Amino acid sequence: MTRETTLQTLLTLIQKGDVVPYLGPGVLAGCRAADTGEAMPADSDSLILAMNNGRPMAPKLMFEFPRAAMNLELKKGRSFINRFLTQLYGDKTWTRAPLHDFLAEIKPPYIIDINRDTQLQDSYAATPHTLIRGTARIGGTNYRFELHSYDGEKYVQTTPETVDPTLPILFKPLGSPFPDATYIASDADFVDYITELMGGFGIPSFLKEKRKGLKYVLLGMRLNRDTERMVLSDIIYDAAEPKGWALIPNATDKEIRFCAKLGLEVVDAGVDELLATSAPRRVAAS
Repeated sequence: MTRETTLQTLLTLIQKGDVVPYLGPGVLAGCRAADTGEAMPADSDSLILAMNNGRPMAPKLMFEFPRAAMNLELKKGRSFINRFLTQLYGDKTWTRAPLHDFLAEIKPPYIIDINRDTQLQDSYAATPHTLIRGTARIGGTNYRFELHSYDGEKYVQTTPETVDPTLPILFKPLGSPFPDATYIASDADFVDYITELMGGFGIPSFLKEKRKGLKYVLLGMRLNRDTERMVLSDIIYDAAEPKGWALIPNATDKEIRFCAKLGLEVVDAGVDELLATSAPRRVAAS
């Protein structure tokens, strides 16, 4: 099967809801601040620079955002990290990502988004849905998630027992600023969250049932860092075999080996190429 045929097949599967989009930082490429035109910090390096006032940190801290966030959390407190992410993603206005505009048109029934911005939620702003976001280091509960129902106008906190199973599910494991700020950011957050994911407390029971036998397509995801790979492995547990596809342009040997082990077919293409494949169909449909 050619790459073009594979992309066309994936588009059809996404549009039919037969494959789950798993969104990484690359889907936000092209997003710009409405006032300054600066690129949205989304990947590890750009987040570290934004968090540290544009200055690089020590090489061992630049390796991964959670490590850098842990360093600053120890110096300035956890509230500093939460405030930084809320100001970045909740208080600033950003231009829309083309992929999010596409998803807003087709409204897949289940999407996983490891970014911490609000564009996915904005795409469903007029559509009732269920929002699941990861939490960490929270006392008084065995769960490591917050659960909200959205009625098309407002979010209301809910429980796994009262969720409407017919609504679309937006799963943002690393959090977002809205309706209330909650994030997985520092090393300590990830250790707690991944431990609870492995133990079954990071995902609601209804989603554990829904995810059985599903296939996934990774979009905008690089897989060279262990933290993101561990989160991915636990979230797509119980998937079909093979588990799906990963769109990774110029994948490294490490990424290829990891995807082969996990059961994901690597497609040498990016999000832009997937959307370019969709353009003729969208023009014809209009």
